[in-house]
Amino acid sequence: MNAEHFENLVIGSGVAGKLLGWTLASQGQKTVVVERAMVGGSCPNVACLPSKNVIHSAKAIALVHPTRGLGVVTGNVRIDMAAVARRKRKMVNELVEVHLAKFKASGAELVMGEATFTQPKTVEVTLNAGGTRLFHGSRVFINVGTRARIPGVPGLADTKPMTHVEALNLERLPEHLIILGGGYIGLEFAQAMQRFGSHVTIVQHGPRLLEKEDADVSAGLLELLQDEGIAVLLNSEVLKVAGRSGDMVRVLVRSGTSERTLEGSDILVATGRTPNTDQLHLDCAGVEVDSHGYIRVDDRLRTTASDVWATGECAGTPHFTHAGEDDFRIVLDNLNGGNRTTHGRVIPYVLFTDPELAHVGFSETEANARGMYYRIAKMPMAMVFRAQTLSETRGFIKALIGDDDRIVGFTAFGAEASEMMAVVQTAMLGRLPYTTLRDAIFTHPTSAEGLIGLFLNPLVVPT
Repeated sequence: MNAEHFENLVIGSGVAGKLLGWTLASQGQKTVVVERAMVGGSCPNVACLPSKNVIHSAKAIALVHPTRGLGVVTGNVRIDMAAVARRKRKMVNELVEVHLAKFKASGAELVMGEATFTQPKTVEVTLNAGGTRLFHGSRVFINVGTRARIPGVPGLADTKPMTHVEALNLERLPEHLIILGGGYIGLEFAQAMQRFGSHVTIVQHGPRLLEKEDADVSAGLLELLQDEGIAVLLNSEVLKVAGRSGDMVRVLVRSGTSERTLEGSDILVATGRTPNTDQLHLDCAGVEVDSHGYIRVDDRLRTTASDVWATGECAGTPHFTHAGEDDFRIVLDNLNGGNRTTHGRVIPYVLFTDPELAHVGFSETEANARGMYYRIAKMPMAMVFRAQTLSETRGFIKALIGDDDRIVGFTAFGAEASEMMAVVQTAMLGRLPYTTLRDAIFTHPTSAEGLIGLFLNPLVVPT
């Protein structure tokens, strides 16, 4: 079989892959994008956007709660999980149509199938519709993402546990959902399912939730989940799992010196990710991976093979769509003669619990580990007027200020935290002193207005 030649061969249609495909094709370059399953990648199909869609439905339940709600008088409130799933599917289908239209308009060819390298810059594609095609690219861009990792716990795989993919498609309400993992995905699903009416238990191996966050953040989230009725087991190791998720599961857990068996209806695994590189035969392409399967790249996202780049999660980029989008900008700029790198990137992130956790820059934990000098400004969310108007005063905001008065880190756990963080991030990118925000005239009552009070009296942290 003779290989079809393209100027640009893109493997994977996640955010960096599709943007590269659309952009290069629209410039008149012959471009093909090979996608295994989901047009546009995981974000619009089974991750960021659909999960936030479902989370918003769960928030609606909280807004009309008889004791914690807003005084809205209702009849018997119940959740229709099939309707929640339909709403999510409608959004996903519309997003896929938008993506297909962009492929058509750009001139990039979208091929649905599984790609494996046969030699440098050449892949054989097993087409989803049947048959095979052989592609060669003058330049190759790998953007295959990651998938949920299933731990090797005895019996776990046999129970057919859910990952976030299956959980987002539920059209029924689990009676008792057991979640393995106290990270971002686990916490978002835990709160949403508890609000829908499930009984939820989180089993976390470590001593606290979100172990990479500061201790006050972990404590605040633990209190939030427990206040909503979620059972959280810390320092707990899963020894064995039996049964069938969706019917009945038994999870043997050891906490300290004691063991107990949890019985539930469903189990959701949220214990980390693994890169989708194991079936690519990257050795045939001269592309090296690390011990965990992530593609080795330099700070310009070049792999160990000439004219081959890797972007997004499979290349070790932080697991956020906005980080993958910046990968696209780096590669495109360098293709056009620029000199852009991943060095020193300021990448924000948000945990979309209710309330949100938003962070950018250094945490206290990271600053202390580096021996950095900083002053800290910290204030309870209850002092933010916007939070009071929403009756959502849980949480706090804090910022780290360097010796040059510039903000080096910011964390907000509270209502509209993500919007407040964006203001601080803008100041950080502009290398503005914290006094710029302290002395600004923000609209009253907005979440950004709370930054004025936050920065009034920063304290020197004892060394």
